[in-house]
Amino acid sequence: MHGRARLLPRVVTVFSGRRSTSSVRILVANDDGIYSPGLRALARTAREFGEVRVVAPDVEQSSMGHAITHSRPLRIRRTPIDDFDAYRVNGTPADCVALGVDGWGGADLVLSGINLGYNLGNSIWHSGTLAAAKQASLLGCRGIALSASTGGDEPDFARLEPFVTQVLSVLIPEQALQLVNVNFPQAPTGLQWTRQSVRHYDGRVVPDEDPMGRKLYWISIRPLEEVEEGTDRWAVRNNLVALTPLRLDLTDHDALTQVSARLAVPDAERSR
Repeated sequence: MHGRARLLPRVVTVFSGRRSTSSVRILVANDDGIYSPGLRALARTAREFGEVRVVAPDVEQSSMGHAITHSRPLRIRRTPIDDFDAYRVNGTPADCVALGVDGWGGADLVLSGINLGYNLGNSIWHSGTLAAAKQASLLGCRGIALSASTGGDEPDFARLEPFVTQVLSVLIPEQALQLVNVNFPQAPTGLQWTRQSVRHYDGRVVPDEDPMGRKLYWISIRPLEEVEEGTDRWAVRNNLVALTPLRLDLTDHDALTQVSARLAVPDAERSR
């Protein structure tokens, strides 16, 4: 069956099963695509904590950010992933969460990942993995994004499994944590609460050309500053799993307080 971008009751008919009243309902999504080994590893661990449903992009959507598809209809198809209730969507990670939550009649928690590669510091802004977790928060669910170092190869998910279990054991009971970013180093030794690393980057455009002589460009970045202790980057560099609580409110409250005290905004009535 096919679903559409508009979240109508018709989408619900795509999904199977009825709501369980006895377990936590966990929607698993990602940005690496429905066949990613990280998605399967996360779904297997998540099953220890509740009822799991998988809804993920049909192709890789890395660095898609929080894009939402509104100019065309979406399709959703049942997809065999082990014995999971799993579906693929021809859309973005945020689309998958929107359709998944709506089609299931709600979810208690959305887990996004396990991403093949870190999502640290400024990469939070363009990460599709984080976007899925943020979309959950926007819909009133809790969202947790999980990413792992590749180190030039696929992460050793069997080695990471006990740490994924430990992370979920810590985070799931904490209802106050609505949005959390988690990053696993290759060989974790423990967990660490962290803040987001916000470093300046040297953005470079590297020109190239294809075999036909047509111009191509690569966007390359490199950090300009050292890692600060207590940040997500510092944690993974020291073989610690970084747990970073986030929020959707991007308001600079300190700046707002300062300018509100110093700069008077013209009265609306006087400016007419």
